[in-house]
Amino acid sequence: MEVSPTLLIDQRPISRLQYATVWICFLMNMLDGMDVMVISYAAPAIAKSWNVRPEALGAVFSSGLFGMTAGALFMAPYADKIGRKAMIMLSALIMGISIYLTALSTGIGHLIIYRFISGLGIGCMLASTAALASEYTPHKTRDFWVSFVIAGYPVGAVLSGLVAARVIPDLGWQSIFEIAGVATFVTLPLIGLFLTESLEFYLKSQPAGALEKANSILTKMGQSTYSQLPAKPARQAVIPVNSLLANDYKIPTLQLWAALFLAFATLYFLTSWIPKLATNAGLSMELAIYAGTVFNVGAFFGITIQGYFSSRFGLKRTIGLYLIMTGVVMIAFRFFMGSDTLLLVFGLLGFGIQGGFVGLYAVAARMYPTEFRTTGVGWAIGMGRLGGIIGPAVGGILIGMGLSMVTNFLIYAVPTIFAGIMTLYISSKKVS
Repeated sequence: MEVSPTLLIDQRPISRLQYATVWICFLMNMLDGMDVMVISYAAPAIAKSWNVRPEALGAVFSSGLFGMTAGALFMAPYADKIGRKAMIMLSALIMGISIYLTALSTGIGHLIIYRFISGLGIGCMLASTAALASEYTPHKTRDFWVSFVIAGYPVGAVLSGLVAARVIPDLGWQSIFEIAGVATFVTLPLIGLFLTESLEFYLKSQPAGALEKANSILTKMGQSTYSQLPAKPARQAVIPVNSLLANDYKIPTLQLWAALFLAFATLYFLTSWIPKLATNAGLSMELAIYAGTVFNVGAFFGITIQGYFSSRFGLKRTIGLYLIMTGVVMIAFRFFMGSDTLLLVFGLLGFGIQGGFVGLYAVAARMYPTEFRTTGVGWAIGMGRLGGIIGPAVGGILIGMGLSMVTNFLIYAVPTIFAGIMTLYISSKKVS
């Protein structure tokens, strides 16, 4: 009797094929981070070149987030039909084309359209790579590897920020979109050559040639092969969203949605507007871009360290304190204006807000039973993205009113602290 793919992966050391899959997924999330952040790095130069108001840039930022939300909720589920690898390839193609075409934009309307299209690929990419990484890693280390893959996002944001700080002042804002587009295209052959389709997808969905393809993967992993495909699982009925609001799940679900909405609003306000706010505060364009870069350096460490603290002290306590700490730093920001520690403060903000919001994904995964876990996580992300859409748009209005960076940080500290408090009091007994 053949052993299930889950047991095969759980009981054996990680093979080179599995490591390669994880690293390609990490690389693709680096592209995600790069493609999300290039518009923020280019925003000060675009505003200066086109003489556009912050409200217009806020619409551009939000259009990208609309695309990410649509990609995660409506495109990513098709990975269950066409495969994780095919969806990752399609996402990269969408991202590469739209990002490169952004360099040819001649008005805000073009930017809004291209950012929405690239958002479709970006939102789908994150969901697909996280799913593939989870299906190729052992149960006992799965949380680490999935967090590692997601941590590629701030790494890509950091590297693109370093490049943007060099090329935008000399070559114009279009150059960073051209570089990002080409970098995305370069990964397409890497996906084709080194990324392996999910073994679980072949055995459960059973597309044409599934047995041969599954056995090829098993051989590369040093495992015994299947003589025939296992019985195909029956299709599960779609779980209605009202399951999330029934019985014991209603209050925890509303608490989680509120925490994610508030955390995402602040997160995307910061990622979208830090470079522009920094230039308004008197920093040079190069230093303003470095501010966004340092924010994402902090995010990488925040995400990885959060997993360690959560395993020791519990998810709710760790994430709640992360978010409250971030709000306190935002309130205290005015004391650091003009000092040499300003970039360090941006790093602390990235550490806290990014570590916190990624941890809320883990809360969602733990809170719901297998029967409607995907529905629960998907709707939690959707509610968070709604906050992510509203956050930058409101920020554009506030900045357009002439409010300073200090005042904006004071305003956004409020939802951040409330997100932390809400997380501490999530009433689910399934979350530590």
